[in-house]
Amino acid sequence: MYNQWFLDFSPQTFLKTRVTATKIVEDSLKATNYLRNISPAIFKAYPGILSTLRMSTCPPIAVDRLIGLSGVTPSLVKGMELEQRLPLRMNRDQLDQELGQIGAIIERMADPEIFSWLRSGLEPTEREVHRAATIIADRLCAAQANPIIRNEQEKRQLLEIKKWLEARGYTEVQLGDRVDFRSMQNGTFSFRLNVVVGDANPVNIPVDAVIMPRNAQPGQFPLLVEAKSAGDFTNTNKRRKEEATKMIQLRGKYGAKIKFILFLCGYFGTSYLKYEADEGIDWVWEHRIDDLAGFGL
Repeated sequence: MYNQWFLDFSPQTFLKTRVTATKIVEDSLKATNYLRNISPAIFKAYPGILSTLRMSTCPPIAVDRLIGLSGVTPSLVKGMELEQRLPLRMNRDQLDQELGQIGAIIERMADPEIFSWLRSGLEPTEREVHRAATIIADRLCAAQANPIIRNEQEKRQLLEIKKWLEARGYTEVQLGDRVDFRSMQNGTFSFRLNVVVGDANPVNIPVDAVIMPRNAQPGQFPLLVEAKSAGDFTNTNKRRKEEATKMIQLRGKYGAKIKFILFLCGYFGTSYLKYEADEGIDWVWEHRIDDLAGFGL
């Protein structure tokens, strides 16, 4: 089932993402005067531009490699990459200096085969800019290929759950972050909900689907569902501790009656399933979605 989806839909998903990325790269090139002005002011105006610029070098520079080459504060680069923001508490002079160091590395290592105008000194043509943007966009998407496919699969899986529930009379509700999931009405469900765990230091853990059975008894917990897909066995074994950690946190906060299950599509082998079962986590295969009824739905 996973393989068929991958063959039928992943190419168009990747192409669509690359088209969007190409436009972002073109805007980034324009903002930097086509890599001829990578100044601190540019980074201040567009902190998220850094990921594009890292892919513009020869060879492309990983986050940690850029930190090492430029000698800047790690939190500066990681904040720009992950949150697209600059540090609020860094001294202004230090910030300008470190942003200048990053820009100097990018300019020095800019790929001369892609950005031919940097070598010739001529103004780039529209065709040259589009070609360069397409190459950089492809690099960006290739670096994020697995997350792109995984996110698209997750959307599709949640849509399948939605259709299954609505066909049985369930209603989707939107719950804010401050709404306790235990207050849901019978016969309702919600997606991408944060559930609070921990007492001394409470934190939110994201849950893909939260479903309150139609015939739930007073005080009964909703069913918590994590949508998972995988294109190979190796990655699932690397990531299997994520769900186990969530289960430990949930039980620590809400007790043994909390139900947390997996909705699986793809390559989940015996070792993965045994690991999850040992932690008290059950699962439903997507191609057997009617098995959800076995959890009181």
